[in-house]
Amino acid sequence: MTGAAAANDAVTSDAVAGATPVTVIICAYTEDRWPILADGVDAARKQLRAGDELIVVADHNERLRARCAEAFAGFAGVRVMANQQCRGPSGARNTAMPTASGSIMVFLDDDAIPLDGWLDAMRAPYADPAVYGVGGVAHPRWPGRPPRWFPEEFFWVVGCSHRGLPRSAQPVRNLLGATMSFRAEAFGLAGTFDEALGRRPEKPLGGEETEFCIRLTRDHPGSVVRFDPAVQVEHVVSRDRVRLRYFLHRCWSEGTSKAEVTRRVGPGQALSTERQYTTRVLPRAVLRGLADGVRGDRWGAARAGAVALGLAVTVAGYAAGTLRGPESGGGR
Repeated sequence: MTGAAAANDAVTSDAVAGATPVTVIICAYTEDRWPILADGVDAARKQLRAGDELIVVADHNERLRARCAEAFAGFAGVRVMANQQCRGPSGARNTAMPTASGSIMVFLDDDAIPLDGWLDAMRAPYADPAVYGVGGVAHPRWPGRPPRWFPEEFFWVVGCSHRGLPRSAQPVRNLLGATMSFRAEAFGLAGTFDEALGRRPEKPLGGEETEFCIRLTRDHPGSVVRFDPAVQVEHVVSRDRVRLRYFLHRCWSEGTSKAEVTRRVGPGQALSTERQYTTRVLPRAVLRGLADGVRGDRWGAARAGAVALGLAVTVAGYAAGTLRGPESGGGR
């Protein structure tokens, strides 16, 4: 690329970053995360440009909605509303979108805190008209020292980016729910988030982001869902999530969730990324852990064992989910 062409591309990206309005949507359900939610709102709103807005959706929690309304009342461009749809992140997102003014819908978890440059990095790839979704990296913020038995390949258990994901900007099958975005028109083309999916206490199913991304690229051929490592957040990991019990519970629910997504979109797309993960990423993880043990790291064998155990529980969850009847709901 010539210097003039590179400069022209930079100008185009800057123009898109400044001119394309976005709506940041944060779905929150508990006051237990209040300090993190407040930090996330503060970090996100400081990155808003003229024409942008931020919506906080309280998920069937009136006390939380009232607290948000009071705390964020003086923030320009920030609105608070209650989830009017099914409990869970899918219903909360679907509630916010019809009221949003942005051309791009940016979704942020209530326990994620954007790093500097997050929103402009999220906005920039939309200079390409083929790009309909953009997501990035979620770094874990551990409650103290990272657990040494916890394999990096399973950071998805705590909602973070794991080893095996791309390291450079490129098209991907699906985005990480902690920090992702889509063109507003994508929801007119492919429908909304499936409210039968999305974790909530009574139904620990996930996969709504994966299912939507697959549906989008299937229903709108030529559209691209893009990963960009410049889009970065810190995802706060609570103490209960660094325990083996949670690790196993989350692996089981991931398996049942994959079964439900497979039922909706078919195994070809639903398991395309998982095949490479289980046949390439995880065997290397086991070998790496064992090699670390030989070199004197007493936690190496524990990480190798956690990989094997996590895979076995996830597969068992998938089998159980396959045998179970389909969940009702939809995202059309």
